[in-house]
Amino acid sequence: MGTARRRLGLLFLAALMAAAPGTHAGITSAYRRKLEATADMPFDADVFRLPTGYNAPQQVHITLGDQAGTAMTVSWVTASEPGSSTVRYGRGSPDPRKMKLSARGTRTRYSYVNYTSGFIHHCTLTGLKHGAKYYYAMGFGHTVRSFSFTVPPKPGPDVPFKFGLIGDLGQTFDSNSTLSHYESNGGAAVLFVGDLSYADTYPLHDNRRWDSWARFVERSVAYQPWLWTTGNHELDYAPELGETTPFKPFTHRYPTPHRAAGSTEPFWYSVKIASAHVIVLASYSAYGKYTPQWTWLQDELKKVDREVTPWLVVLMHSPWYNSNGYHYMEGETMRVQFESWLVDAKVDVVLAGHVHSYERSKRFSNVEYDIVNGKATPVKNLHAPVYINIGDGGNIEGIANNFTKPQPAYSAFREASFGHATLEIMNRTHAYYAWHRNHDGAMAAAADSVWLTNRYWMPTHDDSI
Repeated sequence: MGTARRRLGLLFLAALMAAAPGTHAGITSAYRRKLEATADMPFDADVFRLPTGYNAPQQVHITLGDQAGTAMTVSWVTASEPGSSTVRYGRGSPDPRKMKLSARGTRTRYSYVNYTSGFIHHCTLTGLKHGAKYYYAMGFGHTVRSFSFTVPPKPGPDVPFKFGLIGDLGQTFDSNSTLSHYESNGGAAVLFVGDLSYADTYPLHDNRRWDSWARFVERSVAYQPWLWTTGNHELDYAPELGETTPFKPFTHRYPTPHRAAGSTEPFWYSVKIASAHVIVLASYSAYGKYTPQWTWLQDELKKVDREVTPWLVVLMHSPWYNSNGYHYMEGETMRVQFESWLVDAKVDVVLAGHVHSYERSKRFSNVEYDIVNGKATPVKNLHAPVYINIGDGGNIEGIANNFTKPQPAYSAFREASFGHATLEIMNRTHAYYAWHRNHDGAMAAAADSVWLTNRYWMPTHDDSI
């Protein structure tokens, strides 16, 4: 590590030691958001507007196309006719005529009850250079639209990177506030912890709400990769409607780089971005012993190289630690199955959603408990992750404001508000985490924040404040 980076790490550590008192009680925030309805924006809202031009590509979004970040998968929908599945791309000019590279994608569509999707295109751009900005365009033969993205930097131990953290977003007026505030805070990629459109809350799982949601988030996800986690609102399993294929809309619309990660399903996978190794788990796919997800995670944790990607981050939808009455203990069976693995691997952060409020834990674990010994209370464990619940994106189901009392010892901060978070990795030892509530405005100070120290490089340092 260079002299400047070493000096930066020492400054961070000094700031931590100066700011940290000896003991920290958990905080249940006294802040109360305004009492107002949580309602979906109407279909004619400007954030749902259709692009102009015949058969213009809409709902454009990107995600990583491989595990190391040298490929990007572009997805979009054409409504009137199939059109072209080709994407042109290049580094020099936003003019599609000057883009020297091209890739041909695939096309699909699906039906759900009384709905038939538009023509859904997926095209993976390969051979990308780490850290480079690319322009890309699609819609050839009808209406061409152009966008751009910056490839994440090459994985390495001291590569800085800023993630946005969003969950349970939906498409309400509060959702729009969340996305606007995130855009102002300037992350370079989003770790999304599940529950996208909430289309299934409407009669017949109105899939038009999948279309409107994708147009709504295009302003961000067409320009930077979002990494997808499946939540319960992606299941869309409705045998009473004749729909018996789980995750049908999601799997047609949102590809993941699971094959590059050796996964058999798109719901669990991993990627390497800058100095982070990110593992995505599926709360609503089988994870019992010897199941494909169980086997894959066991193998994946052995592949993590903390010398190259020191920050180990895990995403899931249903939280393992949750002191809210809503969805209480729903993640317990997965916790019992996998928590000891994550503690042994010294995972730094576990992100979850599902509970529509915000909560951050201290470094605690409950790995000693078994059916005989009765040790059922989580205890302080510096090898354990920090657990963060960010199911507070703004969805139509509203805020979960039923926190249990007293606040458990493992809970550091909790609040019933909508918002988003960021995780800014500085180097191999330090990362700055911050949570922003929507009602504070985009540029206000974080409502909750903490400097995190890496479990591999600083395993005995307590960052639990």
